[in-house]
Amino acid sequence: MGQSQLEFEAFYAAAKDDCLRTVFACIGDLHRAEDLVAEAFARAWASWGRVAHHPAPRAWIVRTALNQGVSVWRRRRRELPLADLTGWEPAVDAAQQGIEWDLNAAVLALPPRQRQVVALRVFLDLDTATTARTLGIAQGTVRALLSQAMAALRTAIDTPGQRERSR
Repeated sequence: MGQSQLEFEAFYAAAKDDCLRTVFACIGDLHRAEDLVAEAFARAWASWGRVAHHPAPRAWIVRTALNQGVSVWRRRRRELPLADLTGWEPAVDAAQQGIEWDLNAAVLALPPRQRQVVALRVFLDLDTATTARTLGIAQGTVRALLSQAMAALRTAIDTPGQRERSR
């Protein structure tokens, strides 16, 4: 095996779960997120020489996955939706994927840009400058969106039982 293959394997092992959680938080569909992240990693391998030197390779994976999701949506937007899927339960164990369903539901209720900022800043632990570059917005906007999102999440997740336990 070549050095670049070993580097990519190490990167994949270290980043795959974080990237999946981040994309899932942005789109809300675990199976689709898995497909998009897999495609993004395949593209990263094909361009590993460039991606390896990117300032934030995990952000590159997430941005590529989200862009791919938009491309798929554009191609399929004229398809008819499936019948109502009430009672549907995810086929995977949430604990295995490292996903907190209640927290993710609260994140999915945020406006799209706040959701993206939370995913990149909190789930991927990117700094403000890298998040701003990745999303193409100003650093001040990142800080404002994160503040608004965190306030909304505290309100959404704060239940009477949690308030009593935290006292």
